[in-house]
Amino acid sequence: MRTASRLSMDRFIASLLAVFLTLVFGSAVVPAAEKEKPRAGGELVFAVGGTPPSFDGHRETTFAMLHPVSPHYSTLLRFDLLNYPKIVGDVAESWQISKDGLSYTFKLRRGIKFHDGSLLTSKDVQATYEKIIFPPKGVASARQASYAVVDKIETPDVYTIVFRLKHPSTSFLANMASPWNYIYKADILAKDPRWYEKNVMGTGPFVFVEHVSGSHWVGKKNPNYFIKGRPYLDGYRAVFIRDTAPRVAAIRSGQALIEFRGFSPAARDDIMKALGNKAVVQESSWICNLTVVINNEKKPFNDPRVRRALTLAIDRWEGSKALSKISLMKHVGGLFRPGSEFATPQAELTKLAGFGKNIEASRKEARRLLKEAGVAEGFSFTLKNRNIKEPYEVTGVFVIDQWRQIGLNVSHIQQEGGPYFNDFRQGNFDAGIDFNCDFMDEPDLQLIKFLSRDKSPLNYSRYKDPVLDDLYEKQGRAANLKERLKLLRQFEKRALDEQAYQFHVLWWQKINPHWAKVKGYKAVPSHYFMHLGDIWLSE
Repeated sequence: MRTASRLSMDRFIASLLAVFLTLVFGSAVVPAAEKEKPRAGGELVFAVGGTPPSFDGHRETTFAMLHPVSPHYSTLLRFDLLNYPKIVGDVAESWQISKDGLSYTFKLRRGIKFHDGSLLTSKDVQATYEKIIFPPKGVASARQASYAVVDKIETPDVYTIVFRLKHPSTSFLANMASPWNYIYKADILAKDPRWYEKNVMGTGPFVFVEHVSGSHWVGKKNPNYFIKGRPYLDGYRAVFIRDTAPRVAAIRSGQALIEFRGFSPAARDDIMKALGNKAVVQESSWICNLTVVINNEKKPFNDPRVRRALTLAIDRWEGSKALSKISLMKHVGGLFRPGSEFATPQAELTKLAGFGKNIEASRKEARRLLKEAGVAEGFSFTLKNRNIKEPYEVTGVFVIDQWRQIGLNVSHIQQEGGPYFNDFRQGNFDAGIDFNCDFMDEPDLQLIKFLSRDKSPLNYSRYKDPVLDDLYEKQGRAANLKERLKLLRQFEKRALDEQAYQFHVLWWQKINPHWAKVKGYKAVPSHYFMHLGDIWLSE
């Protein structure tokens, strides 16, 4: 357990920036195009800033599972990372959409083998998606709500699978390229639908070798991989290094060649200064943010006045200036990534509680709301957070300092991934730092965590709101972008302003410094893609 220091905003910013003010080294950029011929062989060693709570992609939501585990699996479709956001087939060879938009028919590649030598068929794909969309009792499916539009799944033959929808969906095809939807073996799921939480069996480019908890994960080249000539690597090793400083040191020393999630500006500069032209850096905006979740089932947080006070106290605009210098946290935005076609214009955004630029007026209103709700000066509660330094710890300290300035006394508890996610799922918390990250800009994904608890297990704030559920369904069926944006603004105002069920702090900036010898990697606005089949080492 850690208790946040009671710093003023000025001291808070000063203390965070002091150590970095002398860093002025500029960063190199990755070449626009790599024309070298891919070289086969070698082991890619990469760092992971967390440990997997389980190995089940359908259950988990953290990169700490995705990064070491994904290379063992295939998905139905996938994004072409060198041409993002282009969608290509993975186990699907081709697909057709009916004229009415209610049927999606996928033809599967023939001859795909699981790592145990058995052939993949449409029954495996069907069993996979039935586990995701219609999970049996006791089985967690993090993305069940994403596929509520699916009515049923059919398998006319061994290599054909058909998804029948309740109504047309503009995002359905892209959603089928989700990197989380590992194709599992039907026979295994029939015997134990939770088998994949502790075991690995896929059709991906790498075969599982070993996992040493808290230390490393190893995969080796799959000689029977269905894409000819892939993977280039002989294998990979994911090393688990939770803290930022030793993770940066691992990249600097060459113990690891890359970290696929992202570093702070200071860490980037440290690596580039040490390695010079042996390293490159890739940057992009990021479909990822940190969110304050509030347990709406607990008093006094079941009162919207209290929740509004909590968001009103946070100075996001000044926080952005400070945090962007030392962390991934950077962009002020509402429910959608700033710069995306769905983003809220700043003139509208600043009208929402907590996003205005007059922080003194906001905090005055926050104190008034707390007093009106009967919350006394010095009220104490706990903020639960992940024990990942970048950017969780710094964000937790920042938010707690903001709340202190409206008379609240908040303690900071940081946890390993397993206990953290379990407490959120069980409602064992007052407030917490959560994340909302996706693999593409799409409201059907970004709004999942804001749906009613009985519709979305990812809604850790534990409320039910039929108004939001109705707006969600309507925006997914909107005839055009203008109509959809109107519904999205209504959703956003109710969720972030009127009810303040949970709320974003800042959106992230993706910064990936890595050794130049790592080829075939292109940074995209998401850290959820780990198709190592195209990556190779130049030496």
